[in-house]
Amino acid sequence: MDKIKHKILVLSGKGGVGKSTVSSQLALYLSHIGHKVGLLDVDLCGPSIPKMLGLESKDVHKSTKGWVPVYTDESQKLGVISIQFLLGDKDTPVIWRGPKKNSMIKQFIDDVNWGEIDFLIIDTPPGTSDEHISVTEELLKHNPDGAILVTTPQAVSISDVKKEISFCNTMKLPIIGIVENMSGYVCPHCSECTNIFSSEGGKLLAEQCNIKFLGKLPIDPNLSICSERGINYFTEYPNSSTLAALKSFVDNFNLKSTTTTN
Repeated sequence: MDKIKHKILVLSGKGGVGKSTVSSQLALYLSHIGHKVGLLDVDLCGPSIPKMLGLESKDVHKSTKGWVPVYTDESQKLGVISIQFLLGDKDTPVIWRGPKKNSMIKQFIDDVNWGEIDFLIIDTPPGTSDEHISVTEELLKHNPDGAILVTTPQAVSISDVKKEISFCNTMKLPIIGIVENMSGYVCPHCSECTNIFSSEGGKLLAEQCNIKFLGKLPIDPNLSICSERGINYFTEYPNSSTLAALKSFVDNFNLKSTTTTN
């Protein structure tokens, strides 16, 4: 952990807001612009990161220095750790009680040999229970940058994200900012963005709670297709509005001043 420059949790009190999409695309974008990145999937019961990155058939290996991440390509710019790599069968459920989950998370934090990397992005399940307490307590020992909170524009999502803000304050975990996901629909033909849900909910919540608003990420059908097929969205659609939104998102949290080079 001492060799990792920035450590970021991706949280939300609500399921279905796209935390894994935000986590995976943030990690891909950071590696796309030259950073060395680790992506840790601590959603033990619903690990989706391997599928999104086309890594479902991969296995994790252990070395004398700990678990070796699964890399997305030979450049080794993006390494991934997920419980899915340890299960073998992708349809095997994780039926564990709290203590076993906590032990697994501790191993993920302490026993992975990430090497010298710029960013560790940690994708979490929804809620504020065992997994979140465990990963936050372990991460706080290593001076994390803080949490990115994901919401959608609707009031029901914002209400649950308020609970996540309270969780962060209780745990003394810094909040980097709020991102509003699924903010409008980008037409794949004309690229026009239409607000099919309500709008500005994340921005209003950020203003109300005096938290930095990091920006909006739209619903992009092409991004959904790439995630389903495990294809790198940025190489497929280098001029997309979603890519521009992610650039603005990263610029706003202002943690990209250092890069590891080979």
